[in-house]
This record gives sequence, C-alpha cells and structure tokens, in this order.
Amino acid sequence: MNVLVFNAGSSSLKYKLLAFDEGEDAPSAELARGQVERIDNDPLFTIVDKRGRVSRSVSANSCAEALDLALDALVGQDGPLQSLSQVDAVGHRVAHGGDAYGCSVAVNDQVLQVVQRFSHLAPLHNPSALQVIQRCQELLPGVLQVASFDTAFHQTMPARNYVYPIPYRYYEEHGIRRYGFHGMSHKYVSRRAAKFLGKSPRDLKMVTCHLGSGASLAAIDHGISMDTTMGYTPLDGVIMGTRSGSVDPAIITAIMEKENLTPAEMDRILNRESGLLGVSGVSGDLRELKEVIKYGDAQSELAYDIFLTSIRRMIGAYFFELAGVDVIVCTAGVGENDPYARRLIFRGLEPFGIQIDEQRNMVEGRFDRRISTDESTVDVLVIPTDEEAEIARDTALIASGVDISDPWSN
Repeated sequence: MNVLVFNAGSSSLKYKLLAFDEGEDAPSAELARGQVERIDNDPLFTIVDKRGRVSRSVSANSCAEALDLALDALVGQDGPLQSLSQVDAVGHRVAHGGDAYGCSVAVNDQVLQVVQRFSHLAPLHNPSALQVIQRCQELLPGVLQVASFDTAFHQTMPARNYVYPIPYRYYEEHGIRRYGFHGMSHKYVSRRAAKFLGKSPRDLKMVTCHLGSGASLAAIDHGISMDTTMGYTPLDGVIMGTRSGSVDPAIITAIMEKENLTPAEMDRILNRESGLLGVSGVSGDLRELKEVIKYGDAQSELAYDIFLTSIRRMIGAYFFELAGVDVIVCTAGVGENDPYARRLIFRGLEPFGIQIDEQRNMVEGRFDRRISTDESTVDVLVIPTDEEAEIARDTALIASGVDISDPWSN
C-alpha cells in the first residue's frame, strides 16, 4: 500500500510517500519526500528521492498549485510512481479539529465542515489544509482521504484540565476551552518510547516534551493524554521561538491600553514578536541565541534561561498531575539536537529519580535512545518525532478497515 501524506502550512507544503507491506502498521520504505516553501514569494521546490536531493525555483501561488507540482514529481520517469493510480490513500495533517474528533478520520462532507469551522482558530493552517484536501479529491477521485487532527490526541483530557476559569457560558456558547496541539507528535513519540522500553503505552506514565520553535508538553497517563501546555490556541504554555506562552492576562489589556493597540495588533505581538525573540531582541532560534550568548549577550542568556525554566516547571507540574512519572521523552528540534539544553533542564533533579548520563546525552543522531543512567528511576529518552509517519500509519489502518478510535489497540 502506498500512502501519501501532506502537511500544508500558510506558505509551505510538505509531503511524503510511504510504502506499507500488507498487514503492517509501520512503513516499510520512504519512496519520496519534498516540500514547496515560500509559496507566492519566490517558491522553492525541494525533492528527496532515488536521485538524491534536488532543489529548483518554481511558480506556485497557492497550496493547491504546490500540490500539483508535488504530484507531477511523483509520477513519470524520475518519480517513484508510474501513475497516480498507485496512490492507495492520502493522509492530511489538519491543525485544528476542536473537540469534534478524538482520532484520525476518513474525509467526508462533515469533516470538511469541521475543518472550515475551526479555521478561525488556526488561520495559517486549516484553510491551506482544506484547499489541499479538496484539490486531492479532484485529482485523485475515489482515493481515500484521511484527516489527522493535531488536537485529536488530547480530547481525552478531563474537564478539570480543559475548562478555563472564566464564565462557563463562554465554553458552552463559544467552545472556548483548552484543545492542545502537537497531538500527532505526542502520540508518535509515546508509542516509540513504549516500544523502546519493551512495554505498552498503557503500562507507563509519561511526560512528552515537543521542544521546537513551537513547544508543548503533555502528561500521558497509561496512554491517555491528561493535560498539555498549549490551550485554546498554540499560543499558550511554555515560552516559544516567537510566541509568549502563558502570561498574566492583565498584561495584555494593559499593553493594549498604553499603546492603543487593536486585538489583531496585540495578537501579532504575542505570536510573532514575543518569546525568545521578544526577550532576546536577537532571534527566536535557540541555535542563534547560543552563538551570541558566547559573547556575553545578557538578554539572549535570559531568554534561554526563561525557556529552560518554563520546561522544568511544567515537567514538575506533570509529576504531580500523574502522581509520579516513569518516562520523560524529549523530541523535536531542541529536544532531539541540543544536549546542552537537555542537561540544564534536568540538572539537579536527582532527588526526583532523574539522573542524566553525560556521555549518553552527548550522542548525536536521529535514532531512539536513552540519556538517563541505568540507576535512574525515571527513564529519560530522546525519540525523534515523525508526524508524517504517524499520519501515514493512521491512514493505512483506516484504509485496511481497522477501528483506530483506541490508539493503543493496534
């Protein structure tokens, strides 16, 4: 079975073509991948397949046009497919599905309506995903389309963790509640972590840390997401590259009053001009901050310290939320590739059963590994995330007629 996965953003379209052997729920091979970036602004198309890595300038004014380029690249003399009829199913990452779905689902008119309904909460992603899904329906008629929602995995949260302490009518009338995001990543790495330890996710209490330019943590109790740091939107939680994370709400109204800002202007400040970028005044990229920190930049060092402290704080909170933790997983750009950040996050936590092995922590590579000592009572793992593989897995299972409403039954 050949499963094609699309991840549509505001100005980019990523794709992967994965092959599944009959009866298997993990891909047997990656046949091709690529992305069209900077859509509508000097677009660049990068393809990785049997020829290696090739980049070229293209013309694409929308995600739909980028999709056409991707499909053309998959077929023909240089592509892995002879025709599009060899695509058996297509999976789509959709940022926001609200509380409508707790797992990936086959696309129908109702699903499309849900994607549209929550577009105002994910204006950079849902409209693009909707555009790509509808274009796929035109170009691949009769082929199964599956929507995988970033919010789905967290729909098991109890009400005490998703209802905000504001007048209840806002939840009832407007659906204002914590939804959580990065669900495909948290689900994928929790599955991989359990497999690495030779156990089922149902056997473990985990804290999964997706630490990239967008960052979130999740408290997972025997396979069930109990809490997560992102909320009504991806703005909430720990400090991120350009997002503020959680701040005193009164700060927002105070700044709006002092500078006579509109809601849209304030939203831009919190999402685009805050976080590591806002505190440092230099960059929202930790790699760049670490370079200027070497030269004594105090603000950059402060931004880095706030980031690490916010992660430690939430790990501690989730220790209490879960009444103990068996496994902590680090993933995404910082979680996978920054041993210095990992060392500082877990420094001094030996009284809580967390002991980091310095040599293991320094090992580089895109593979699952333990960075805690053999004596540590909490396993600390680095698990490279692969959201596309998780989407493809769900898509392949649905195509095979498997009920995936329970993520750990398959």
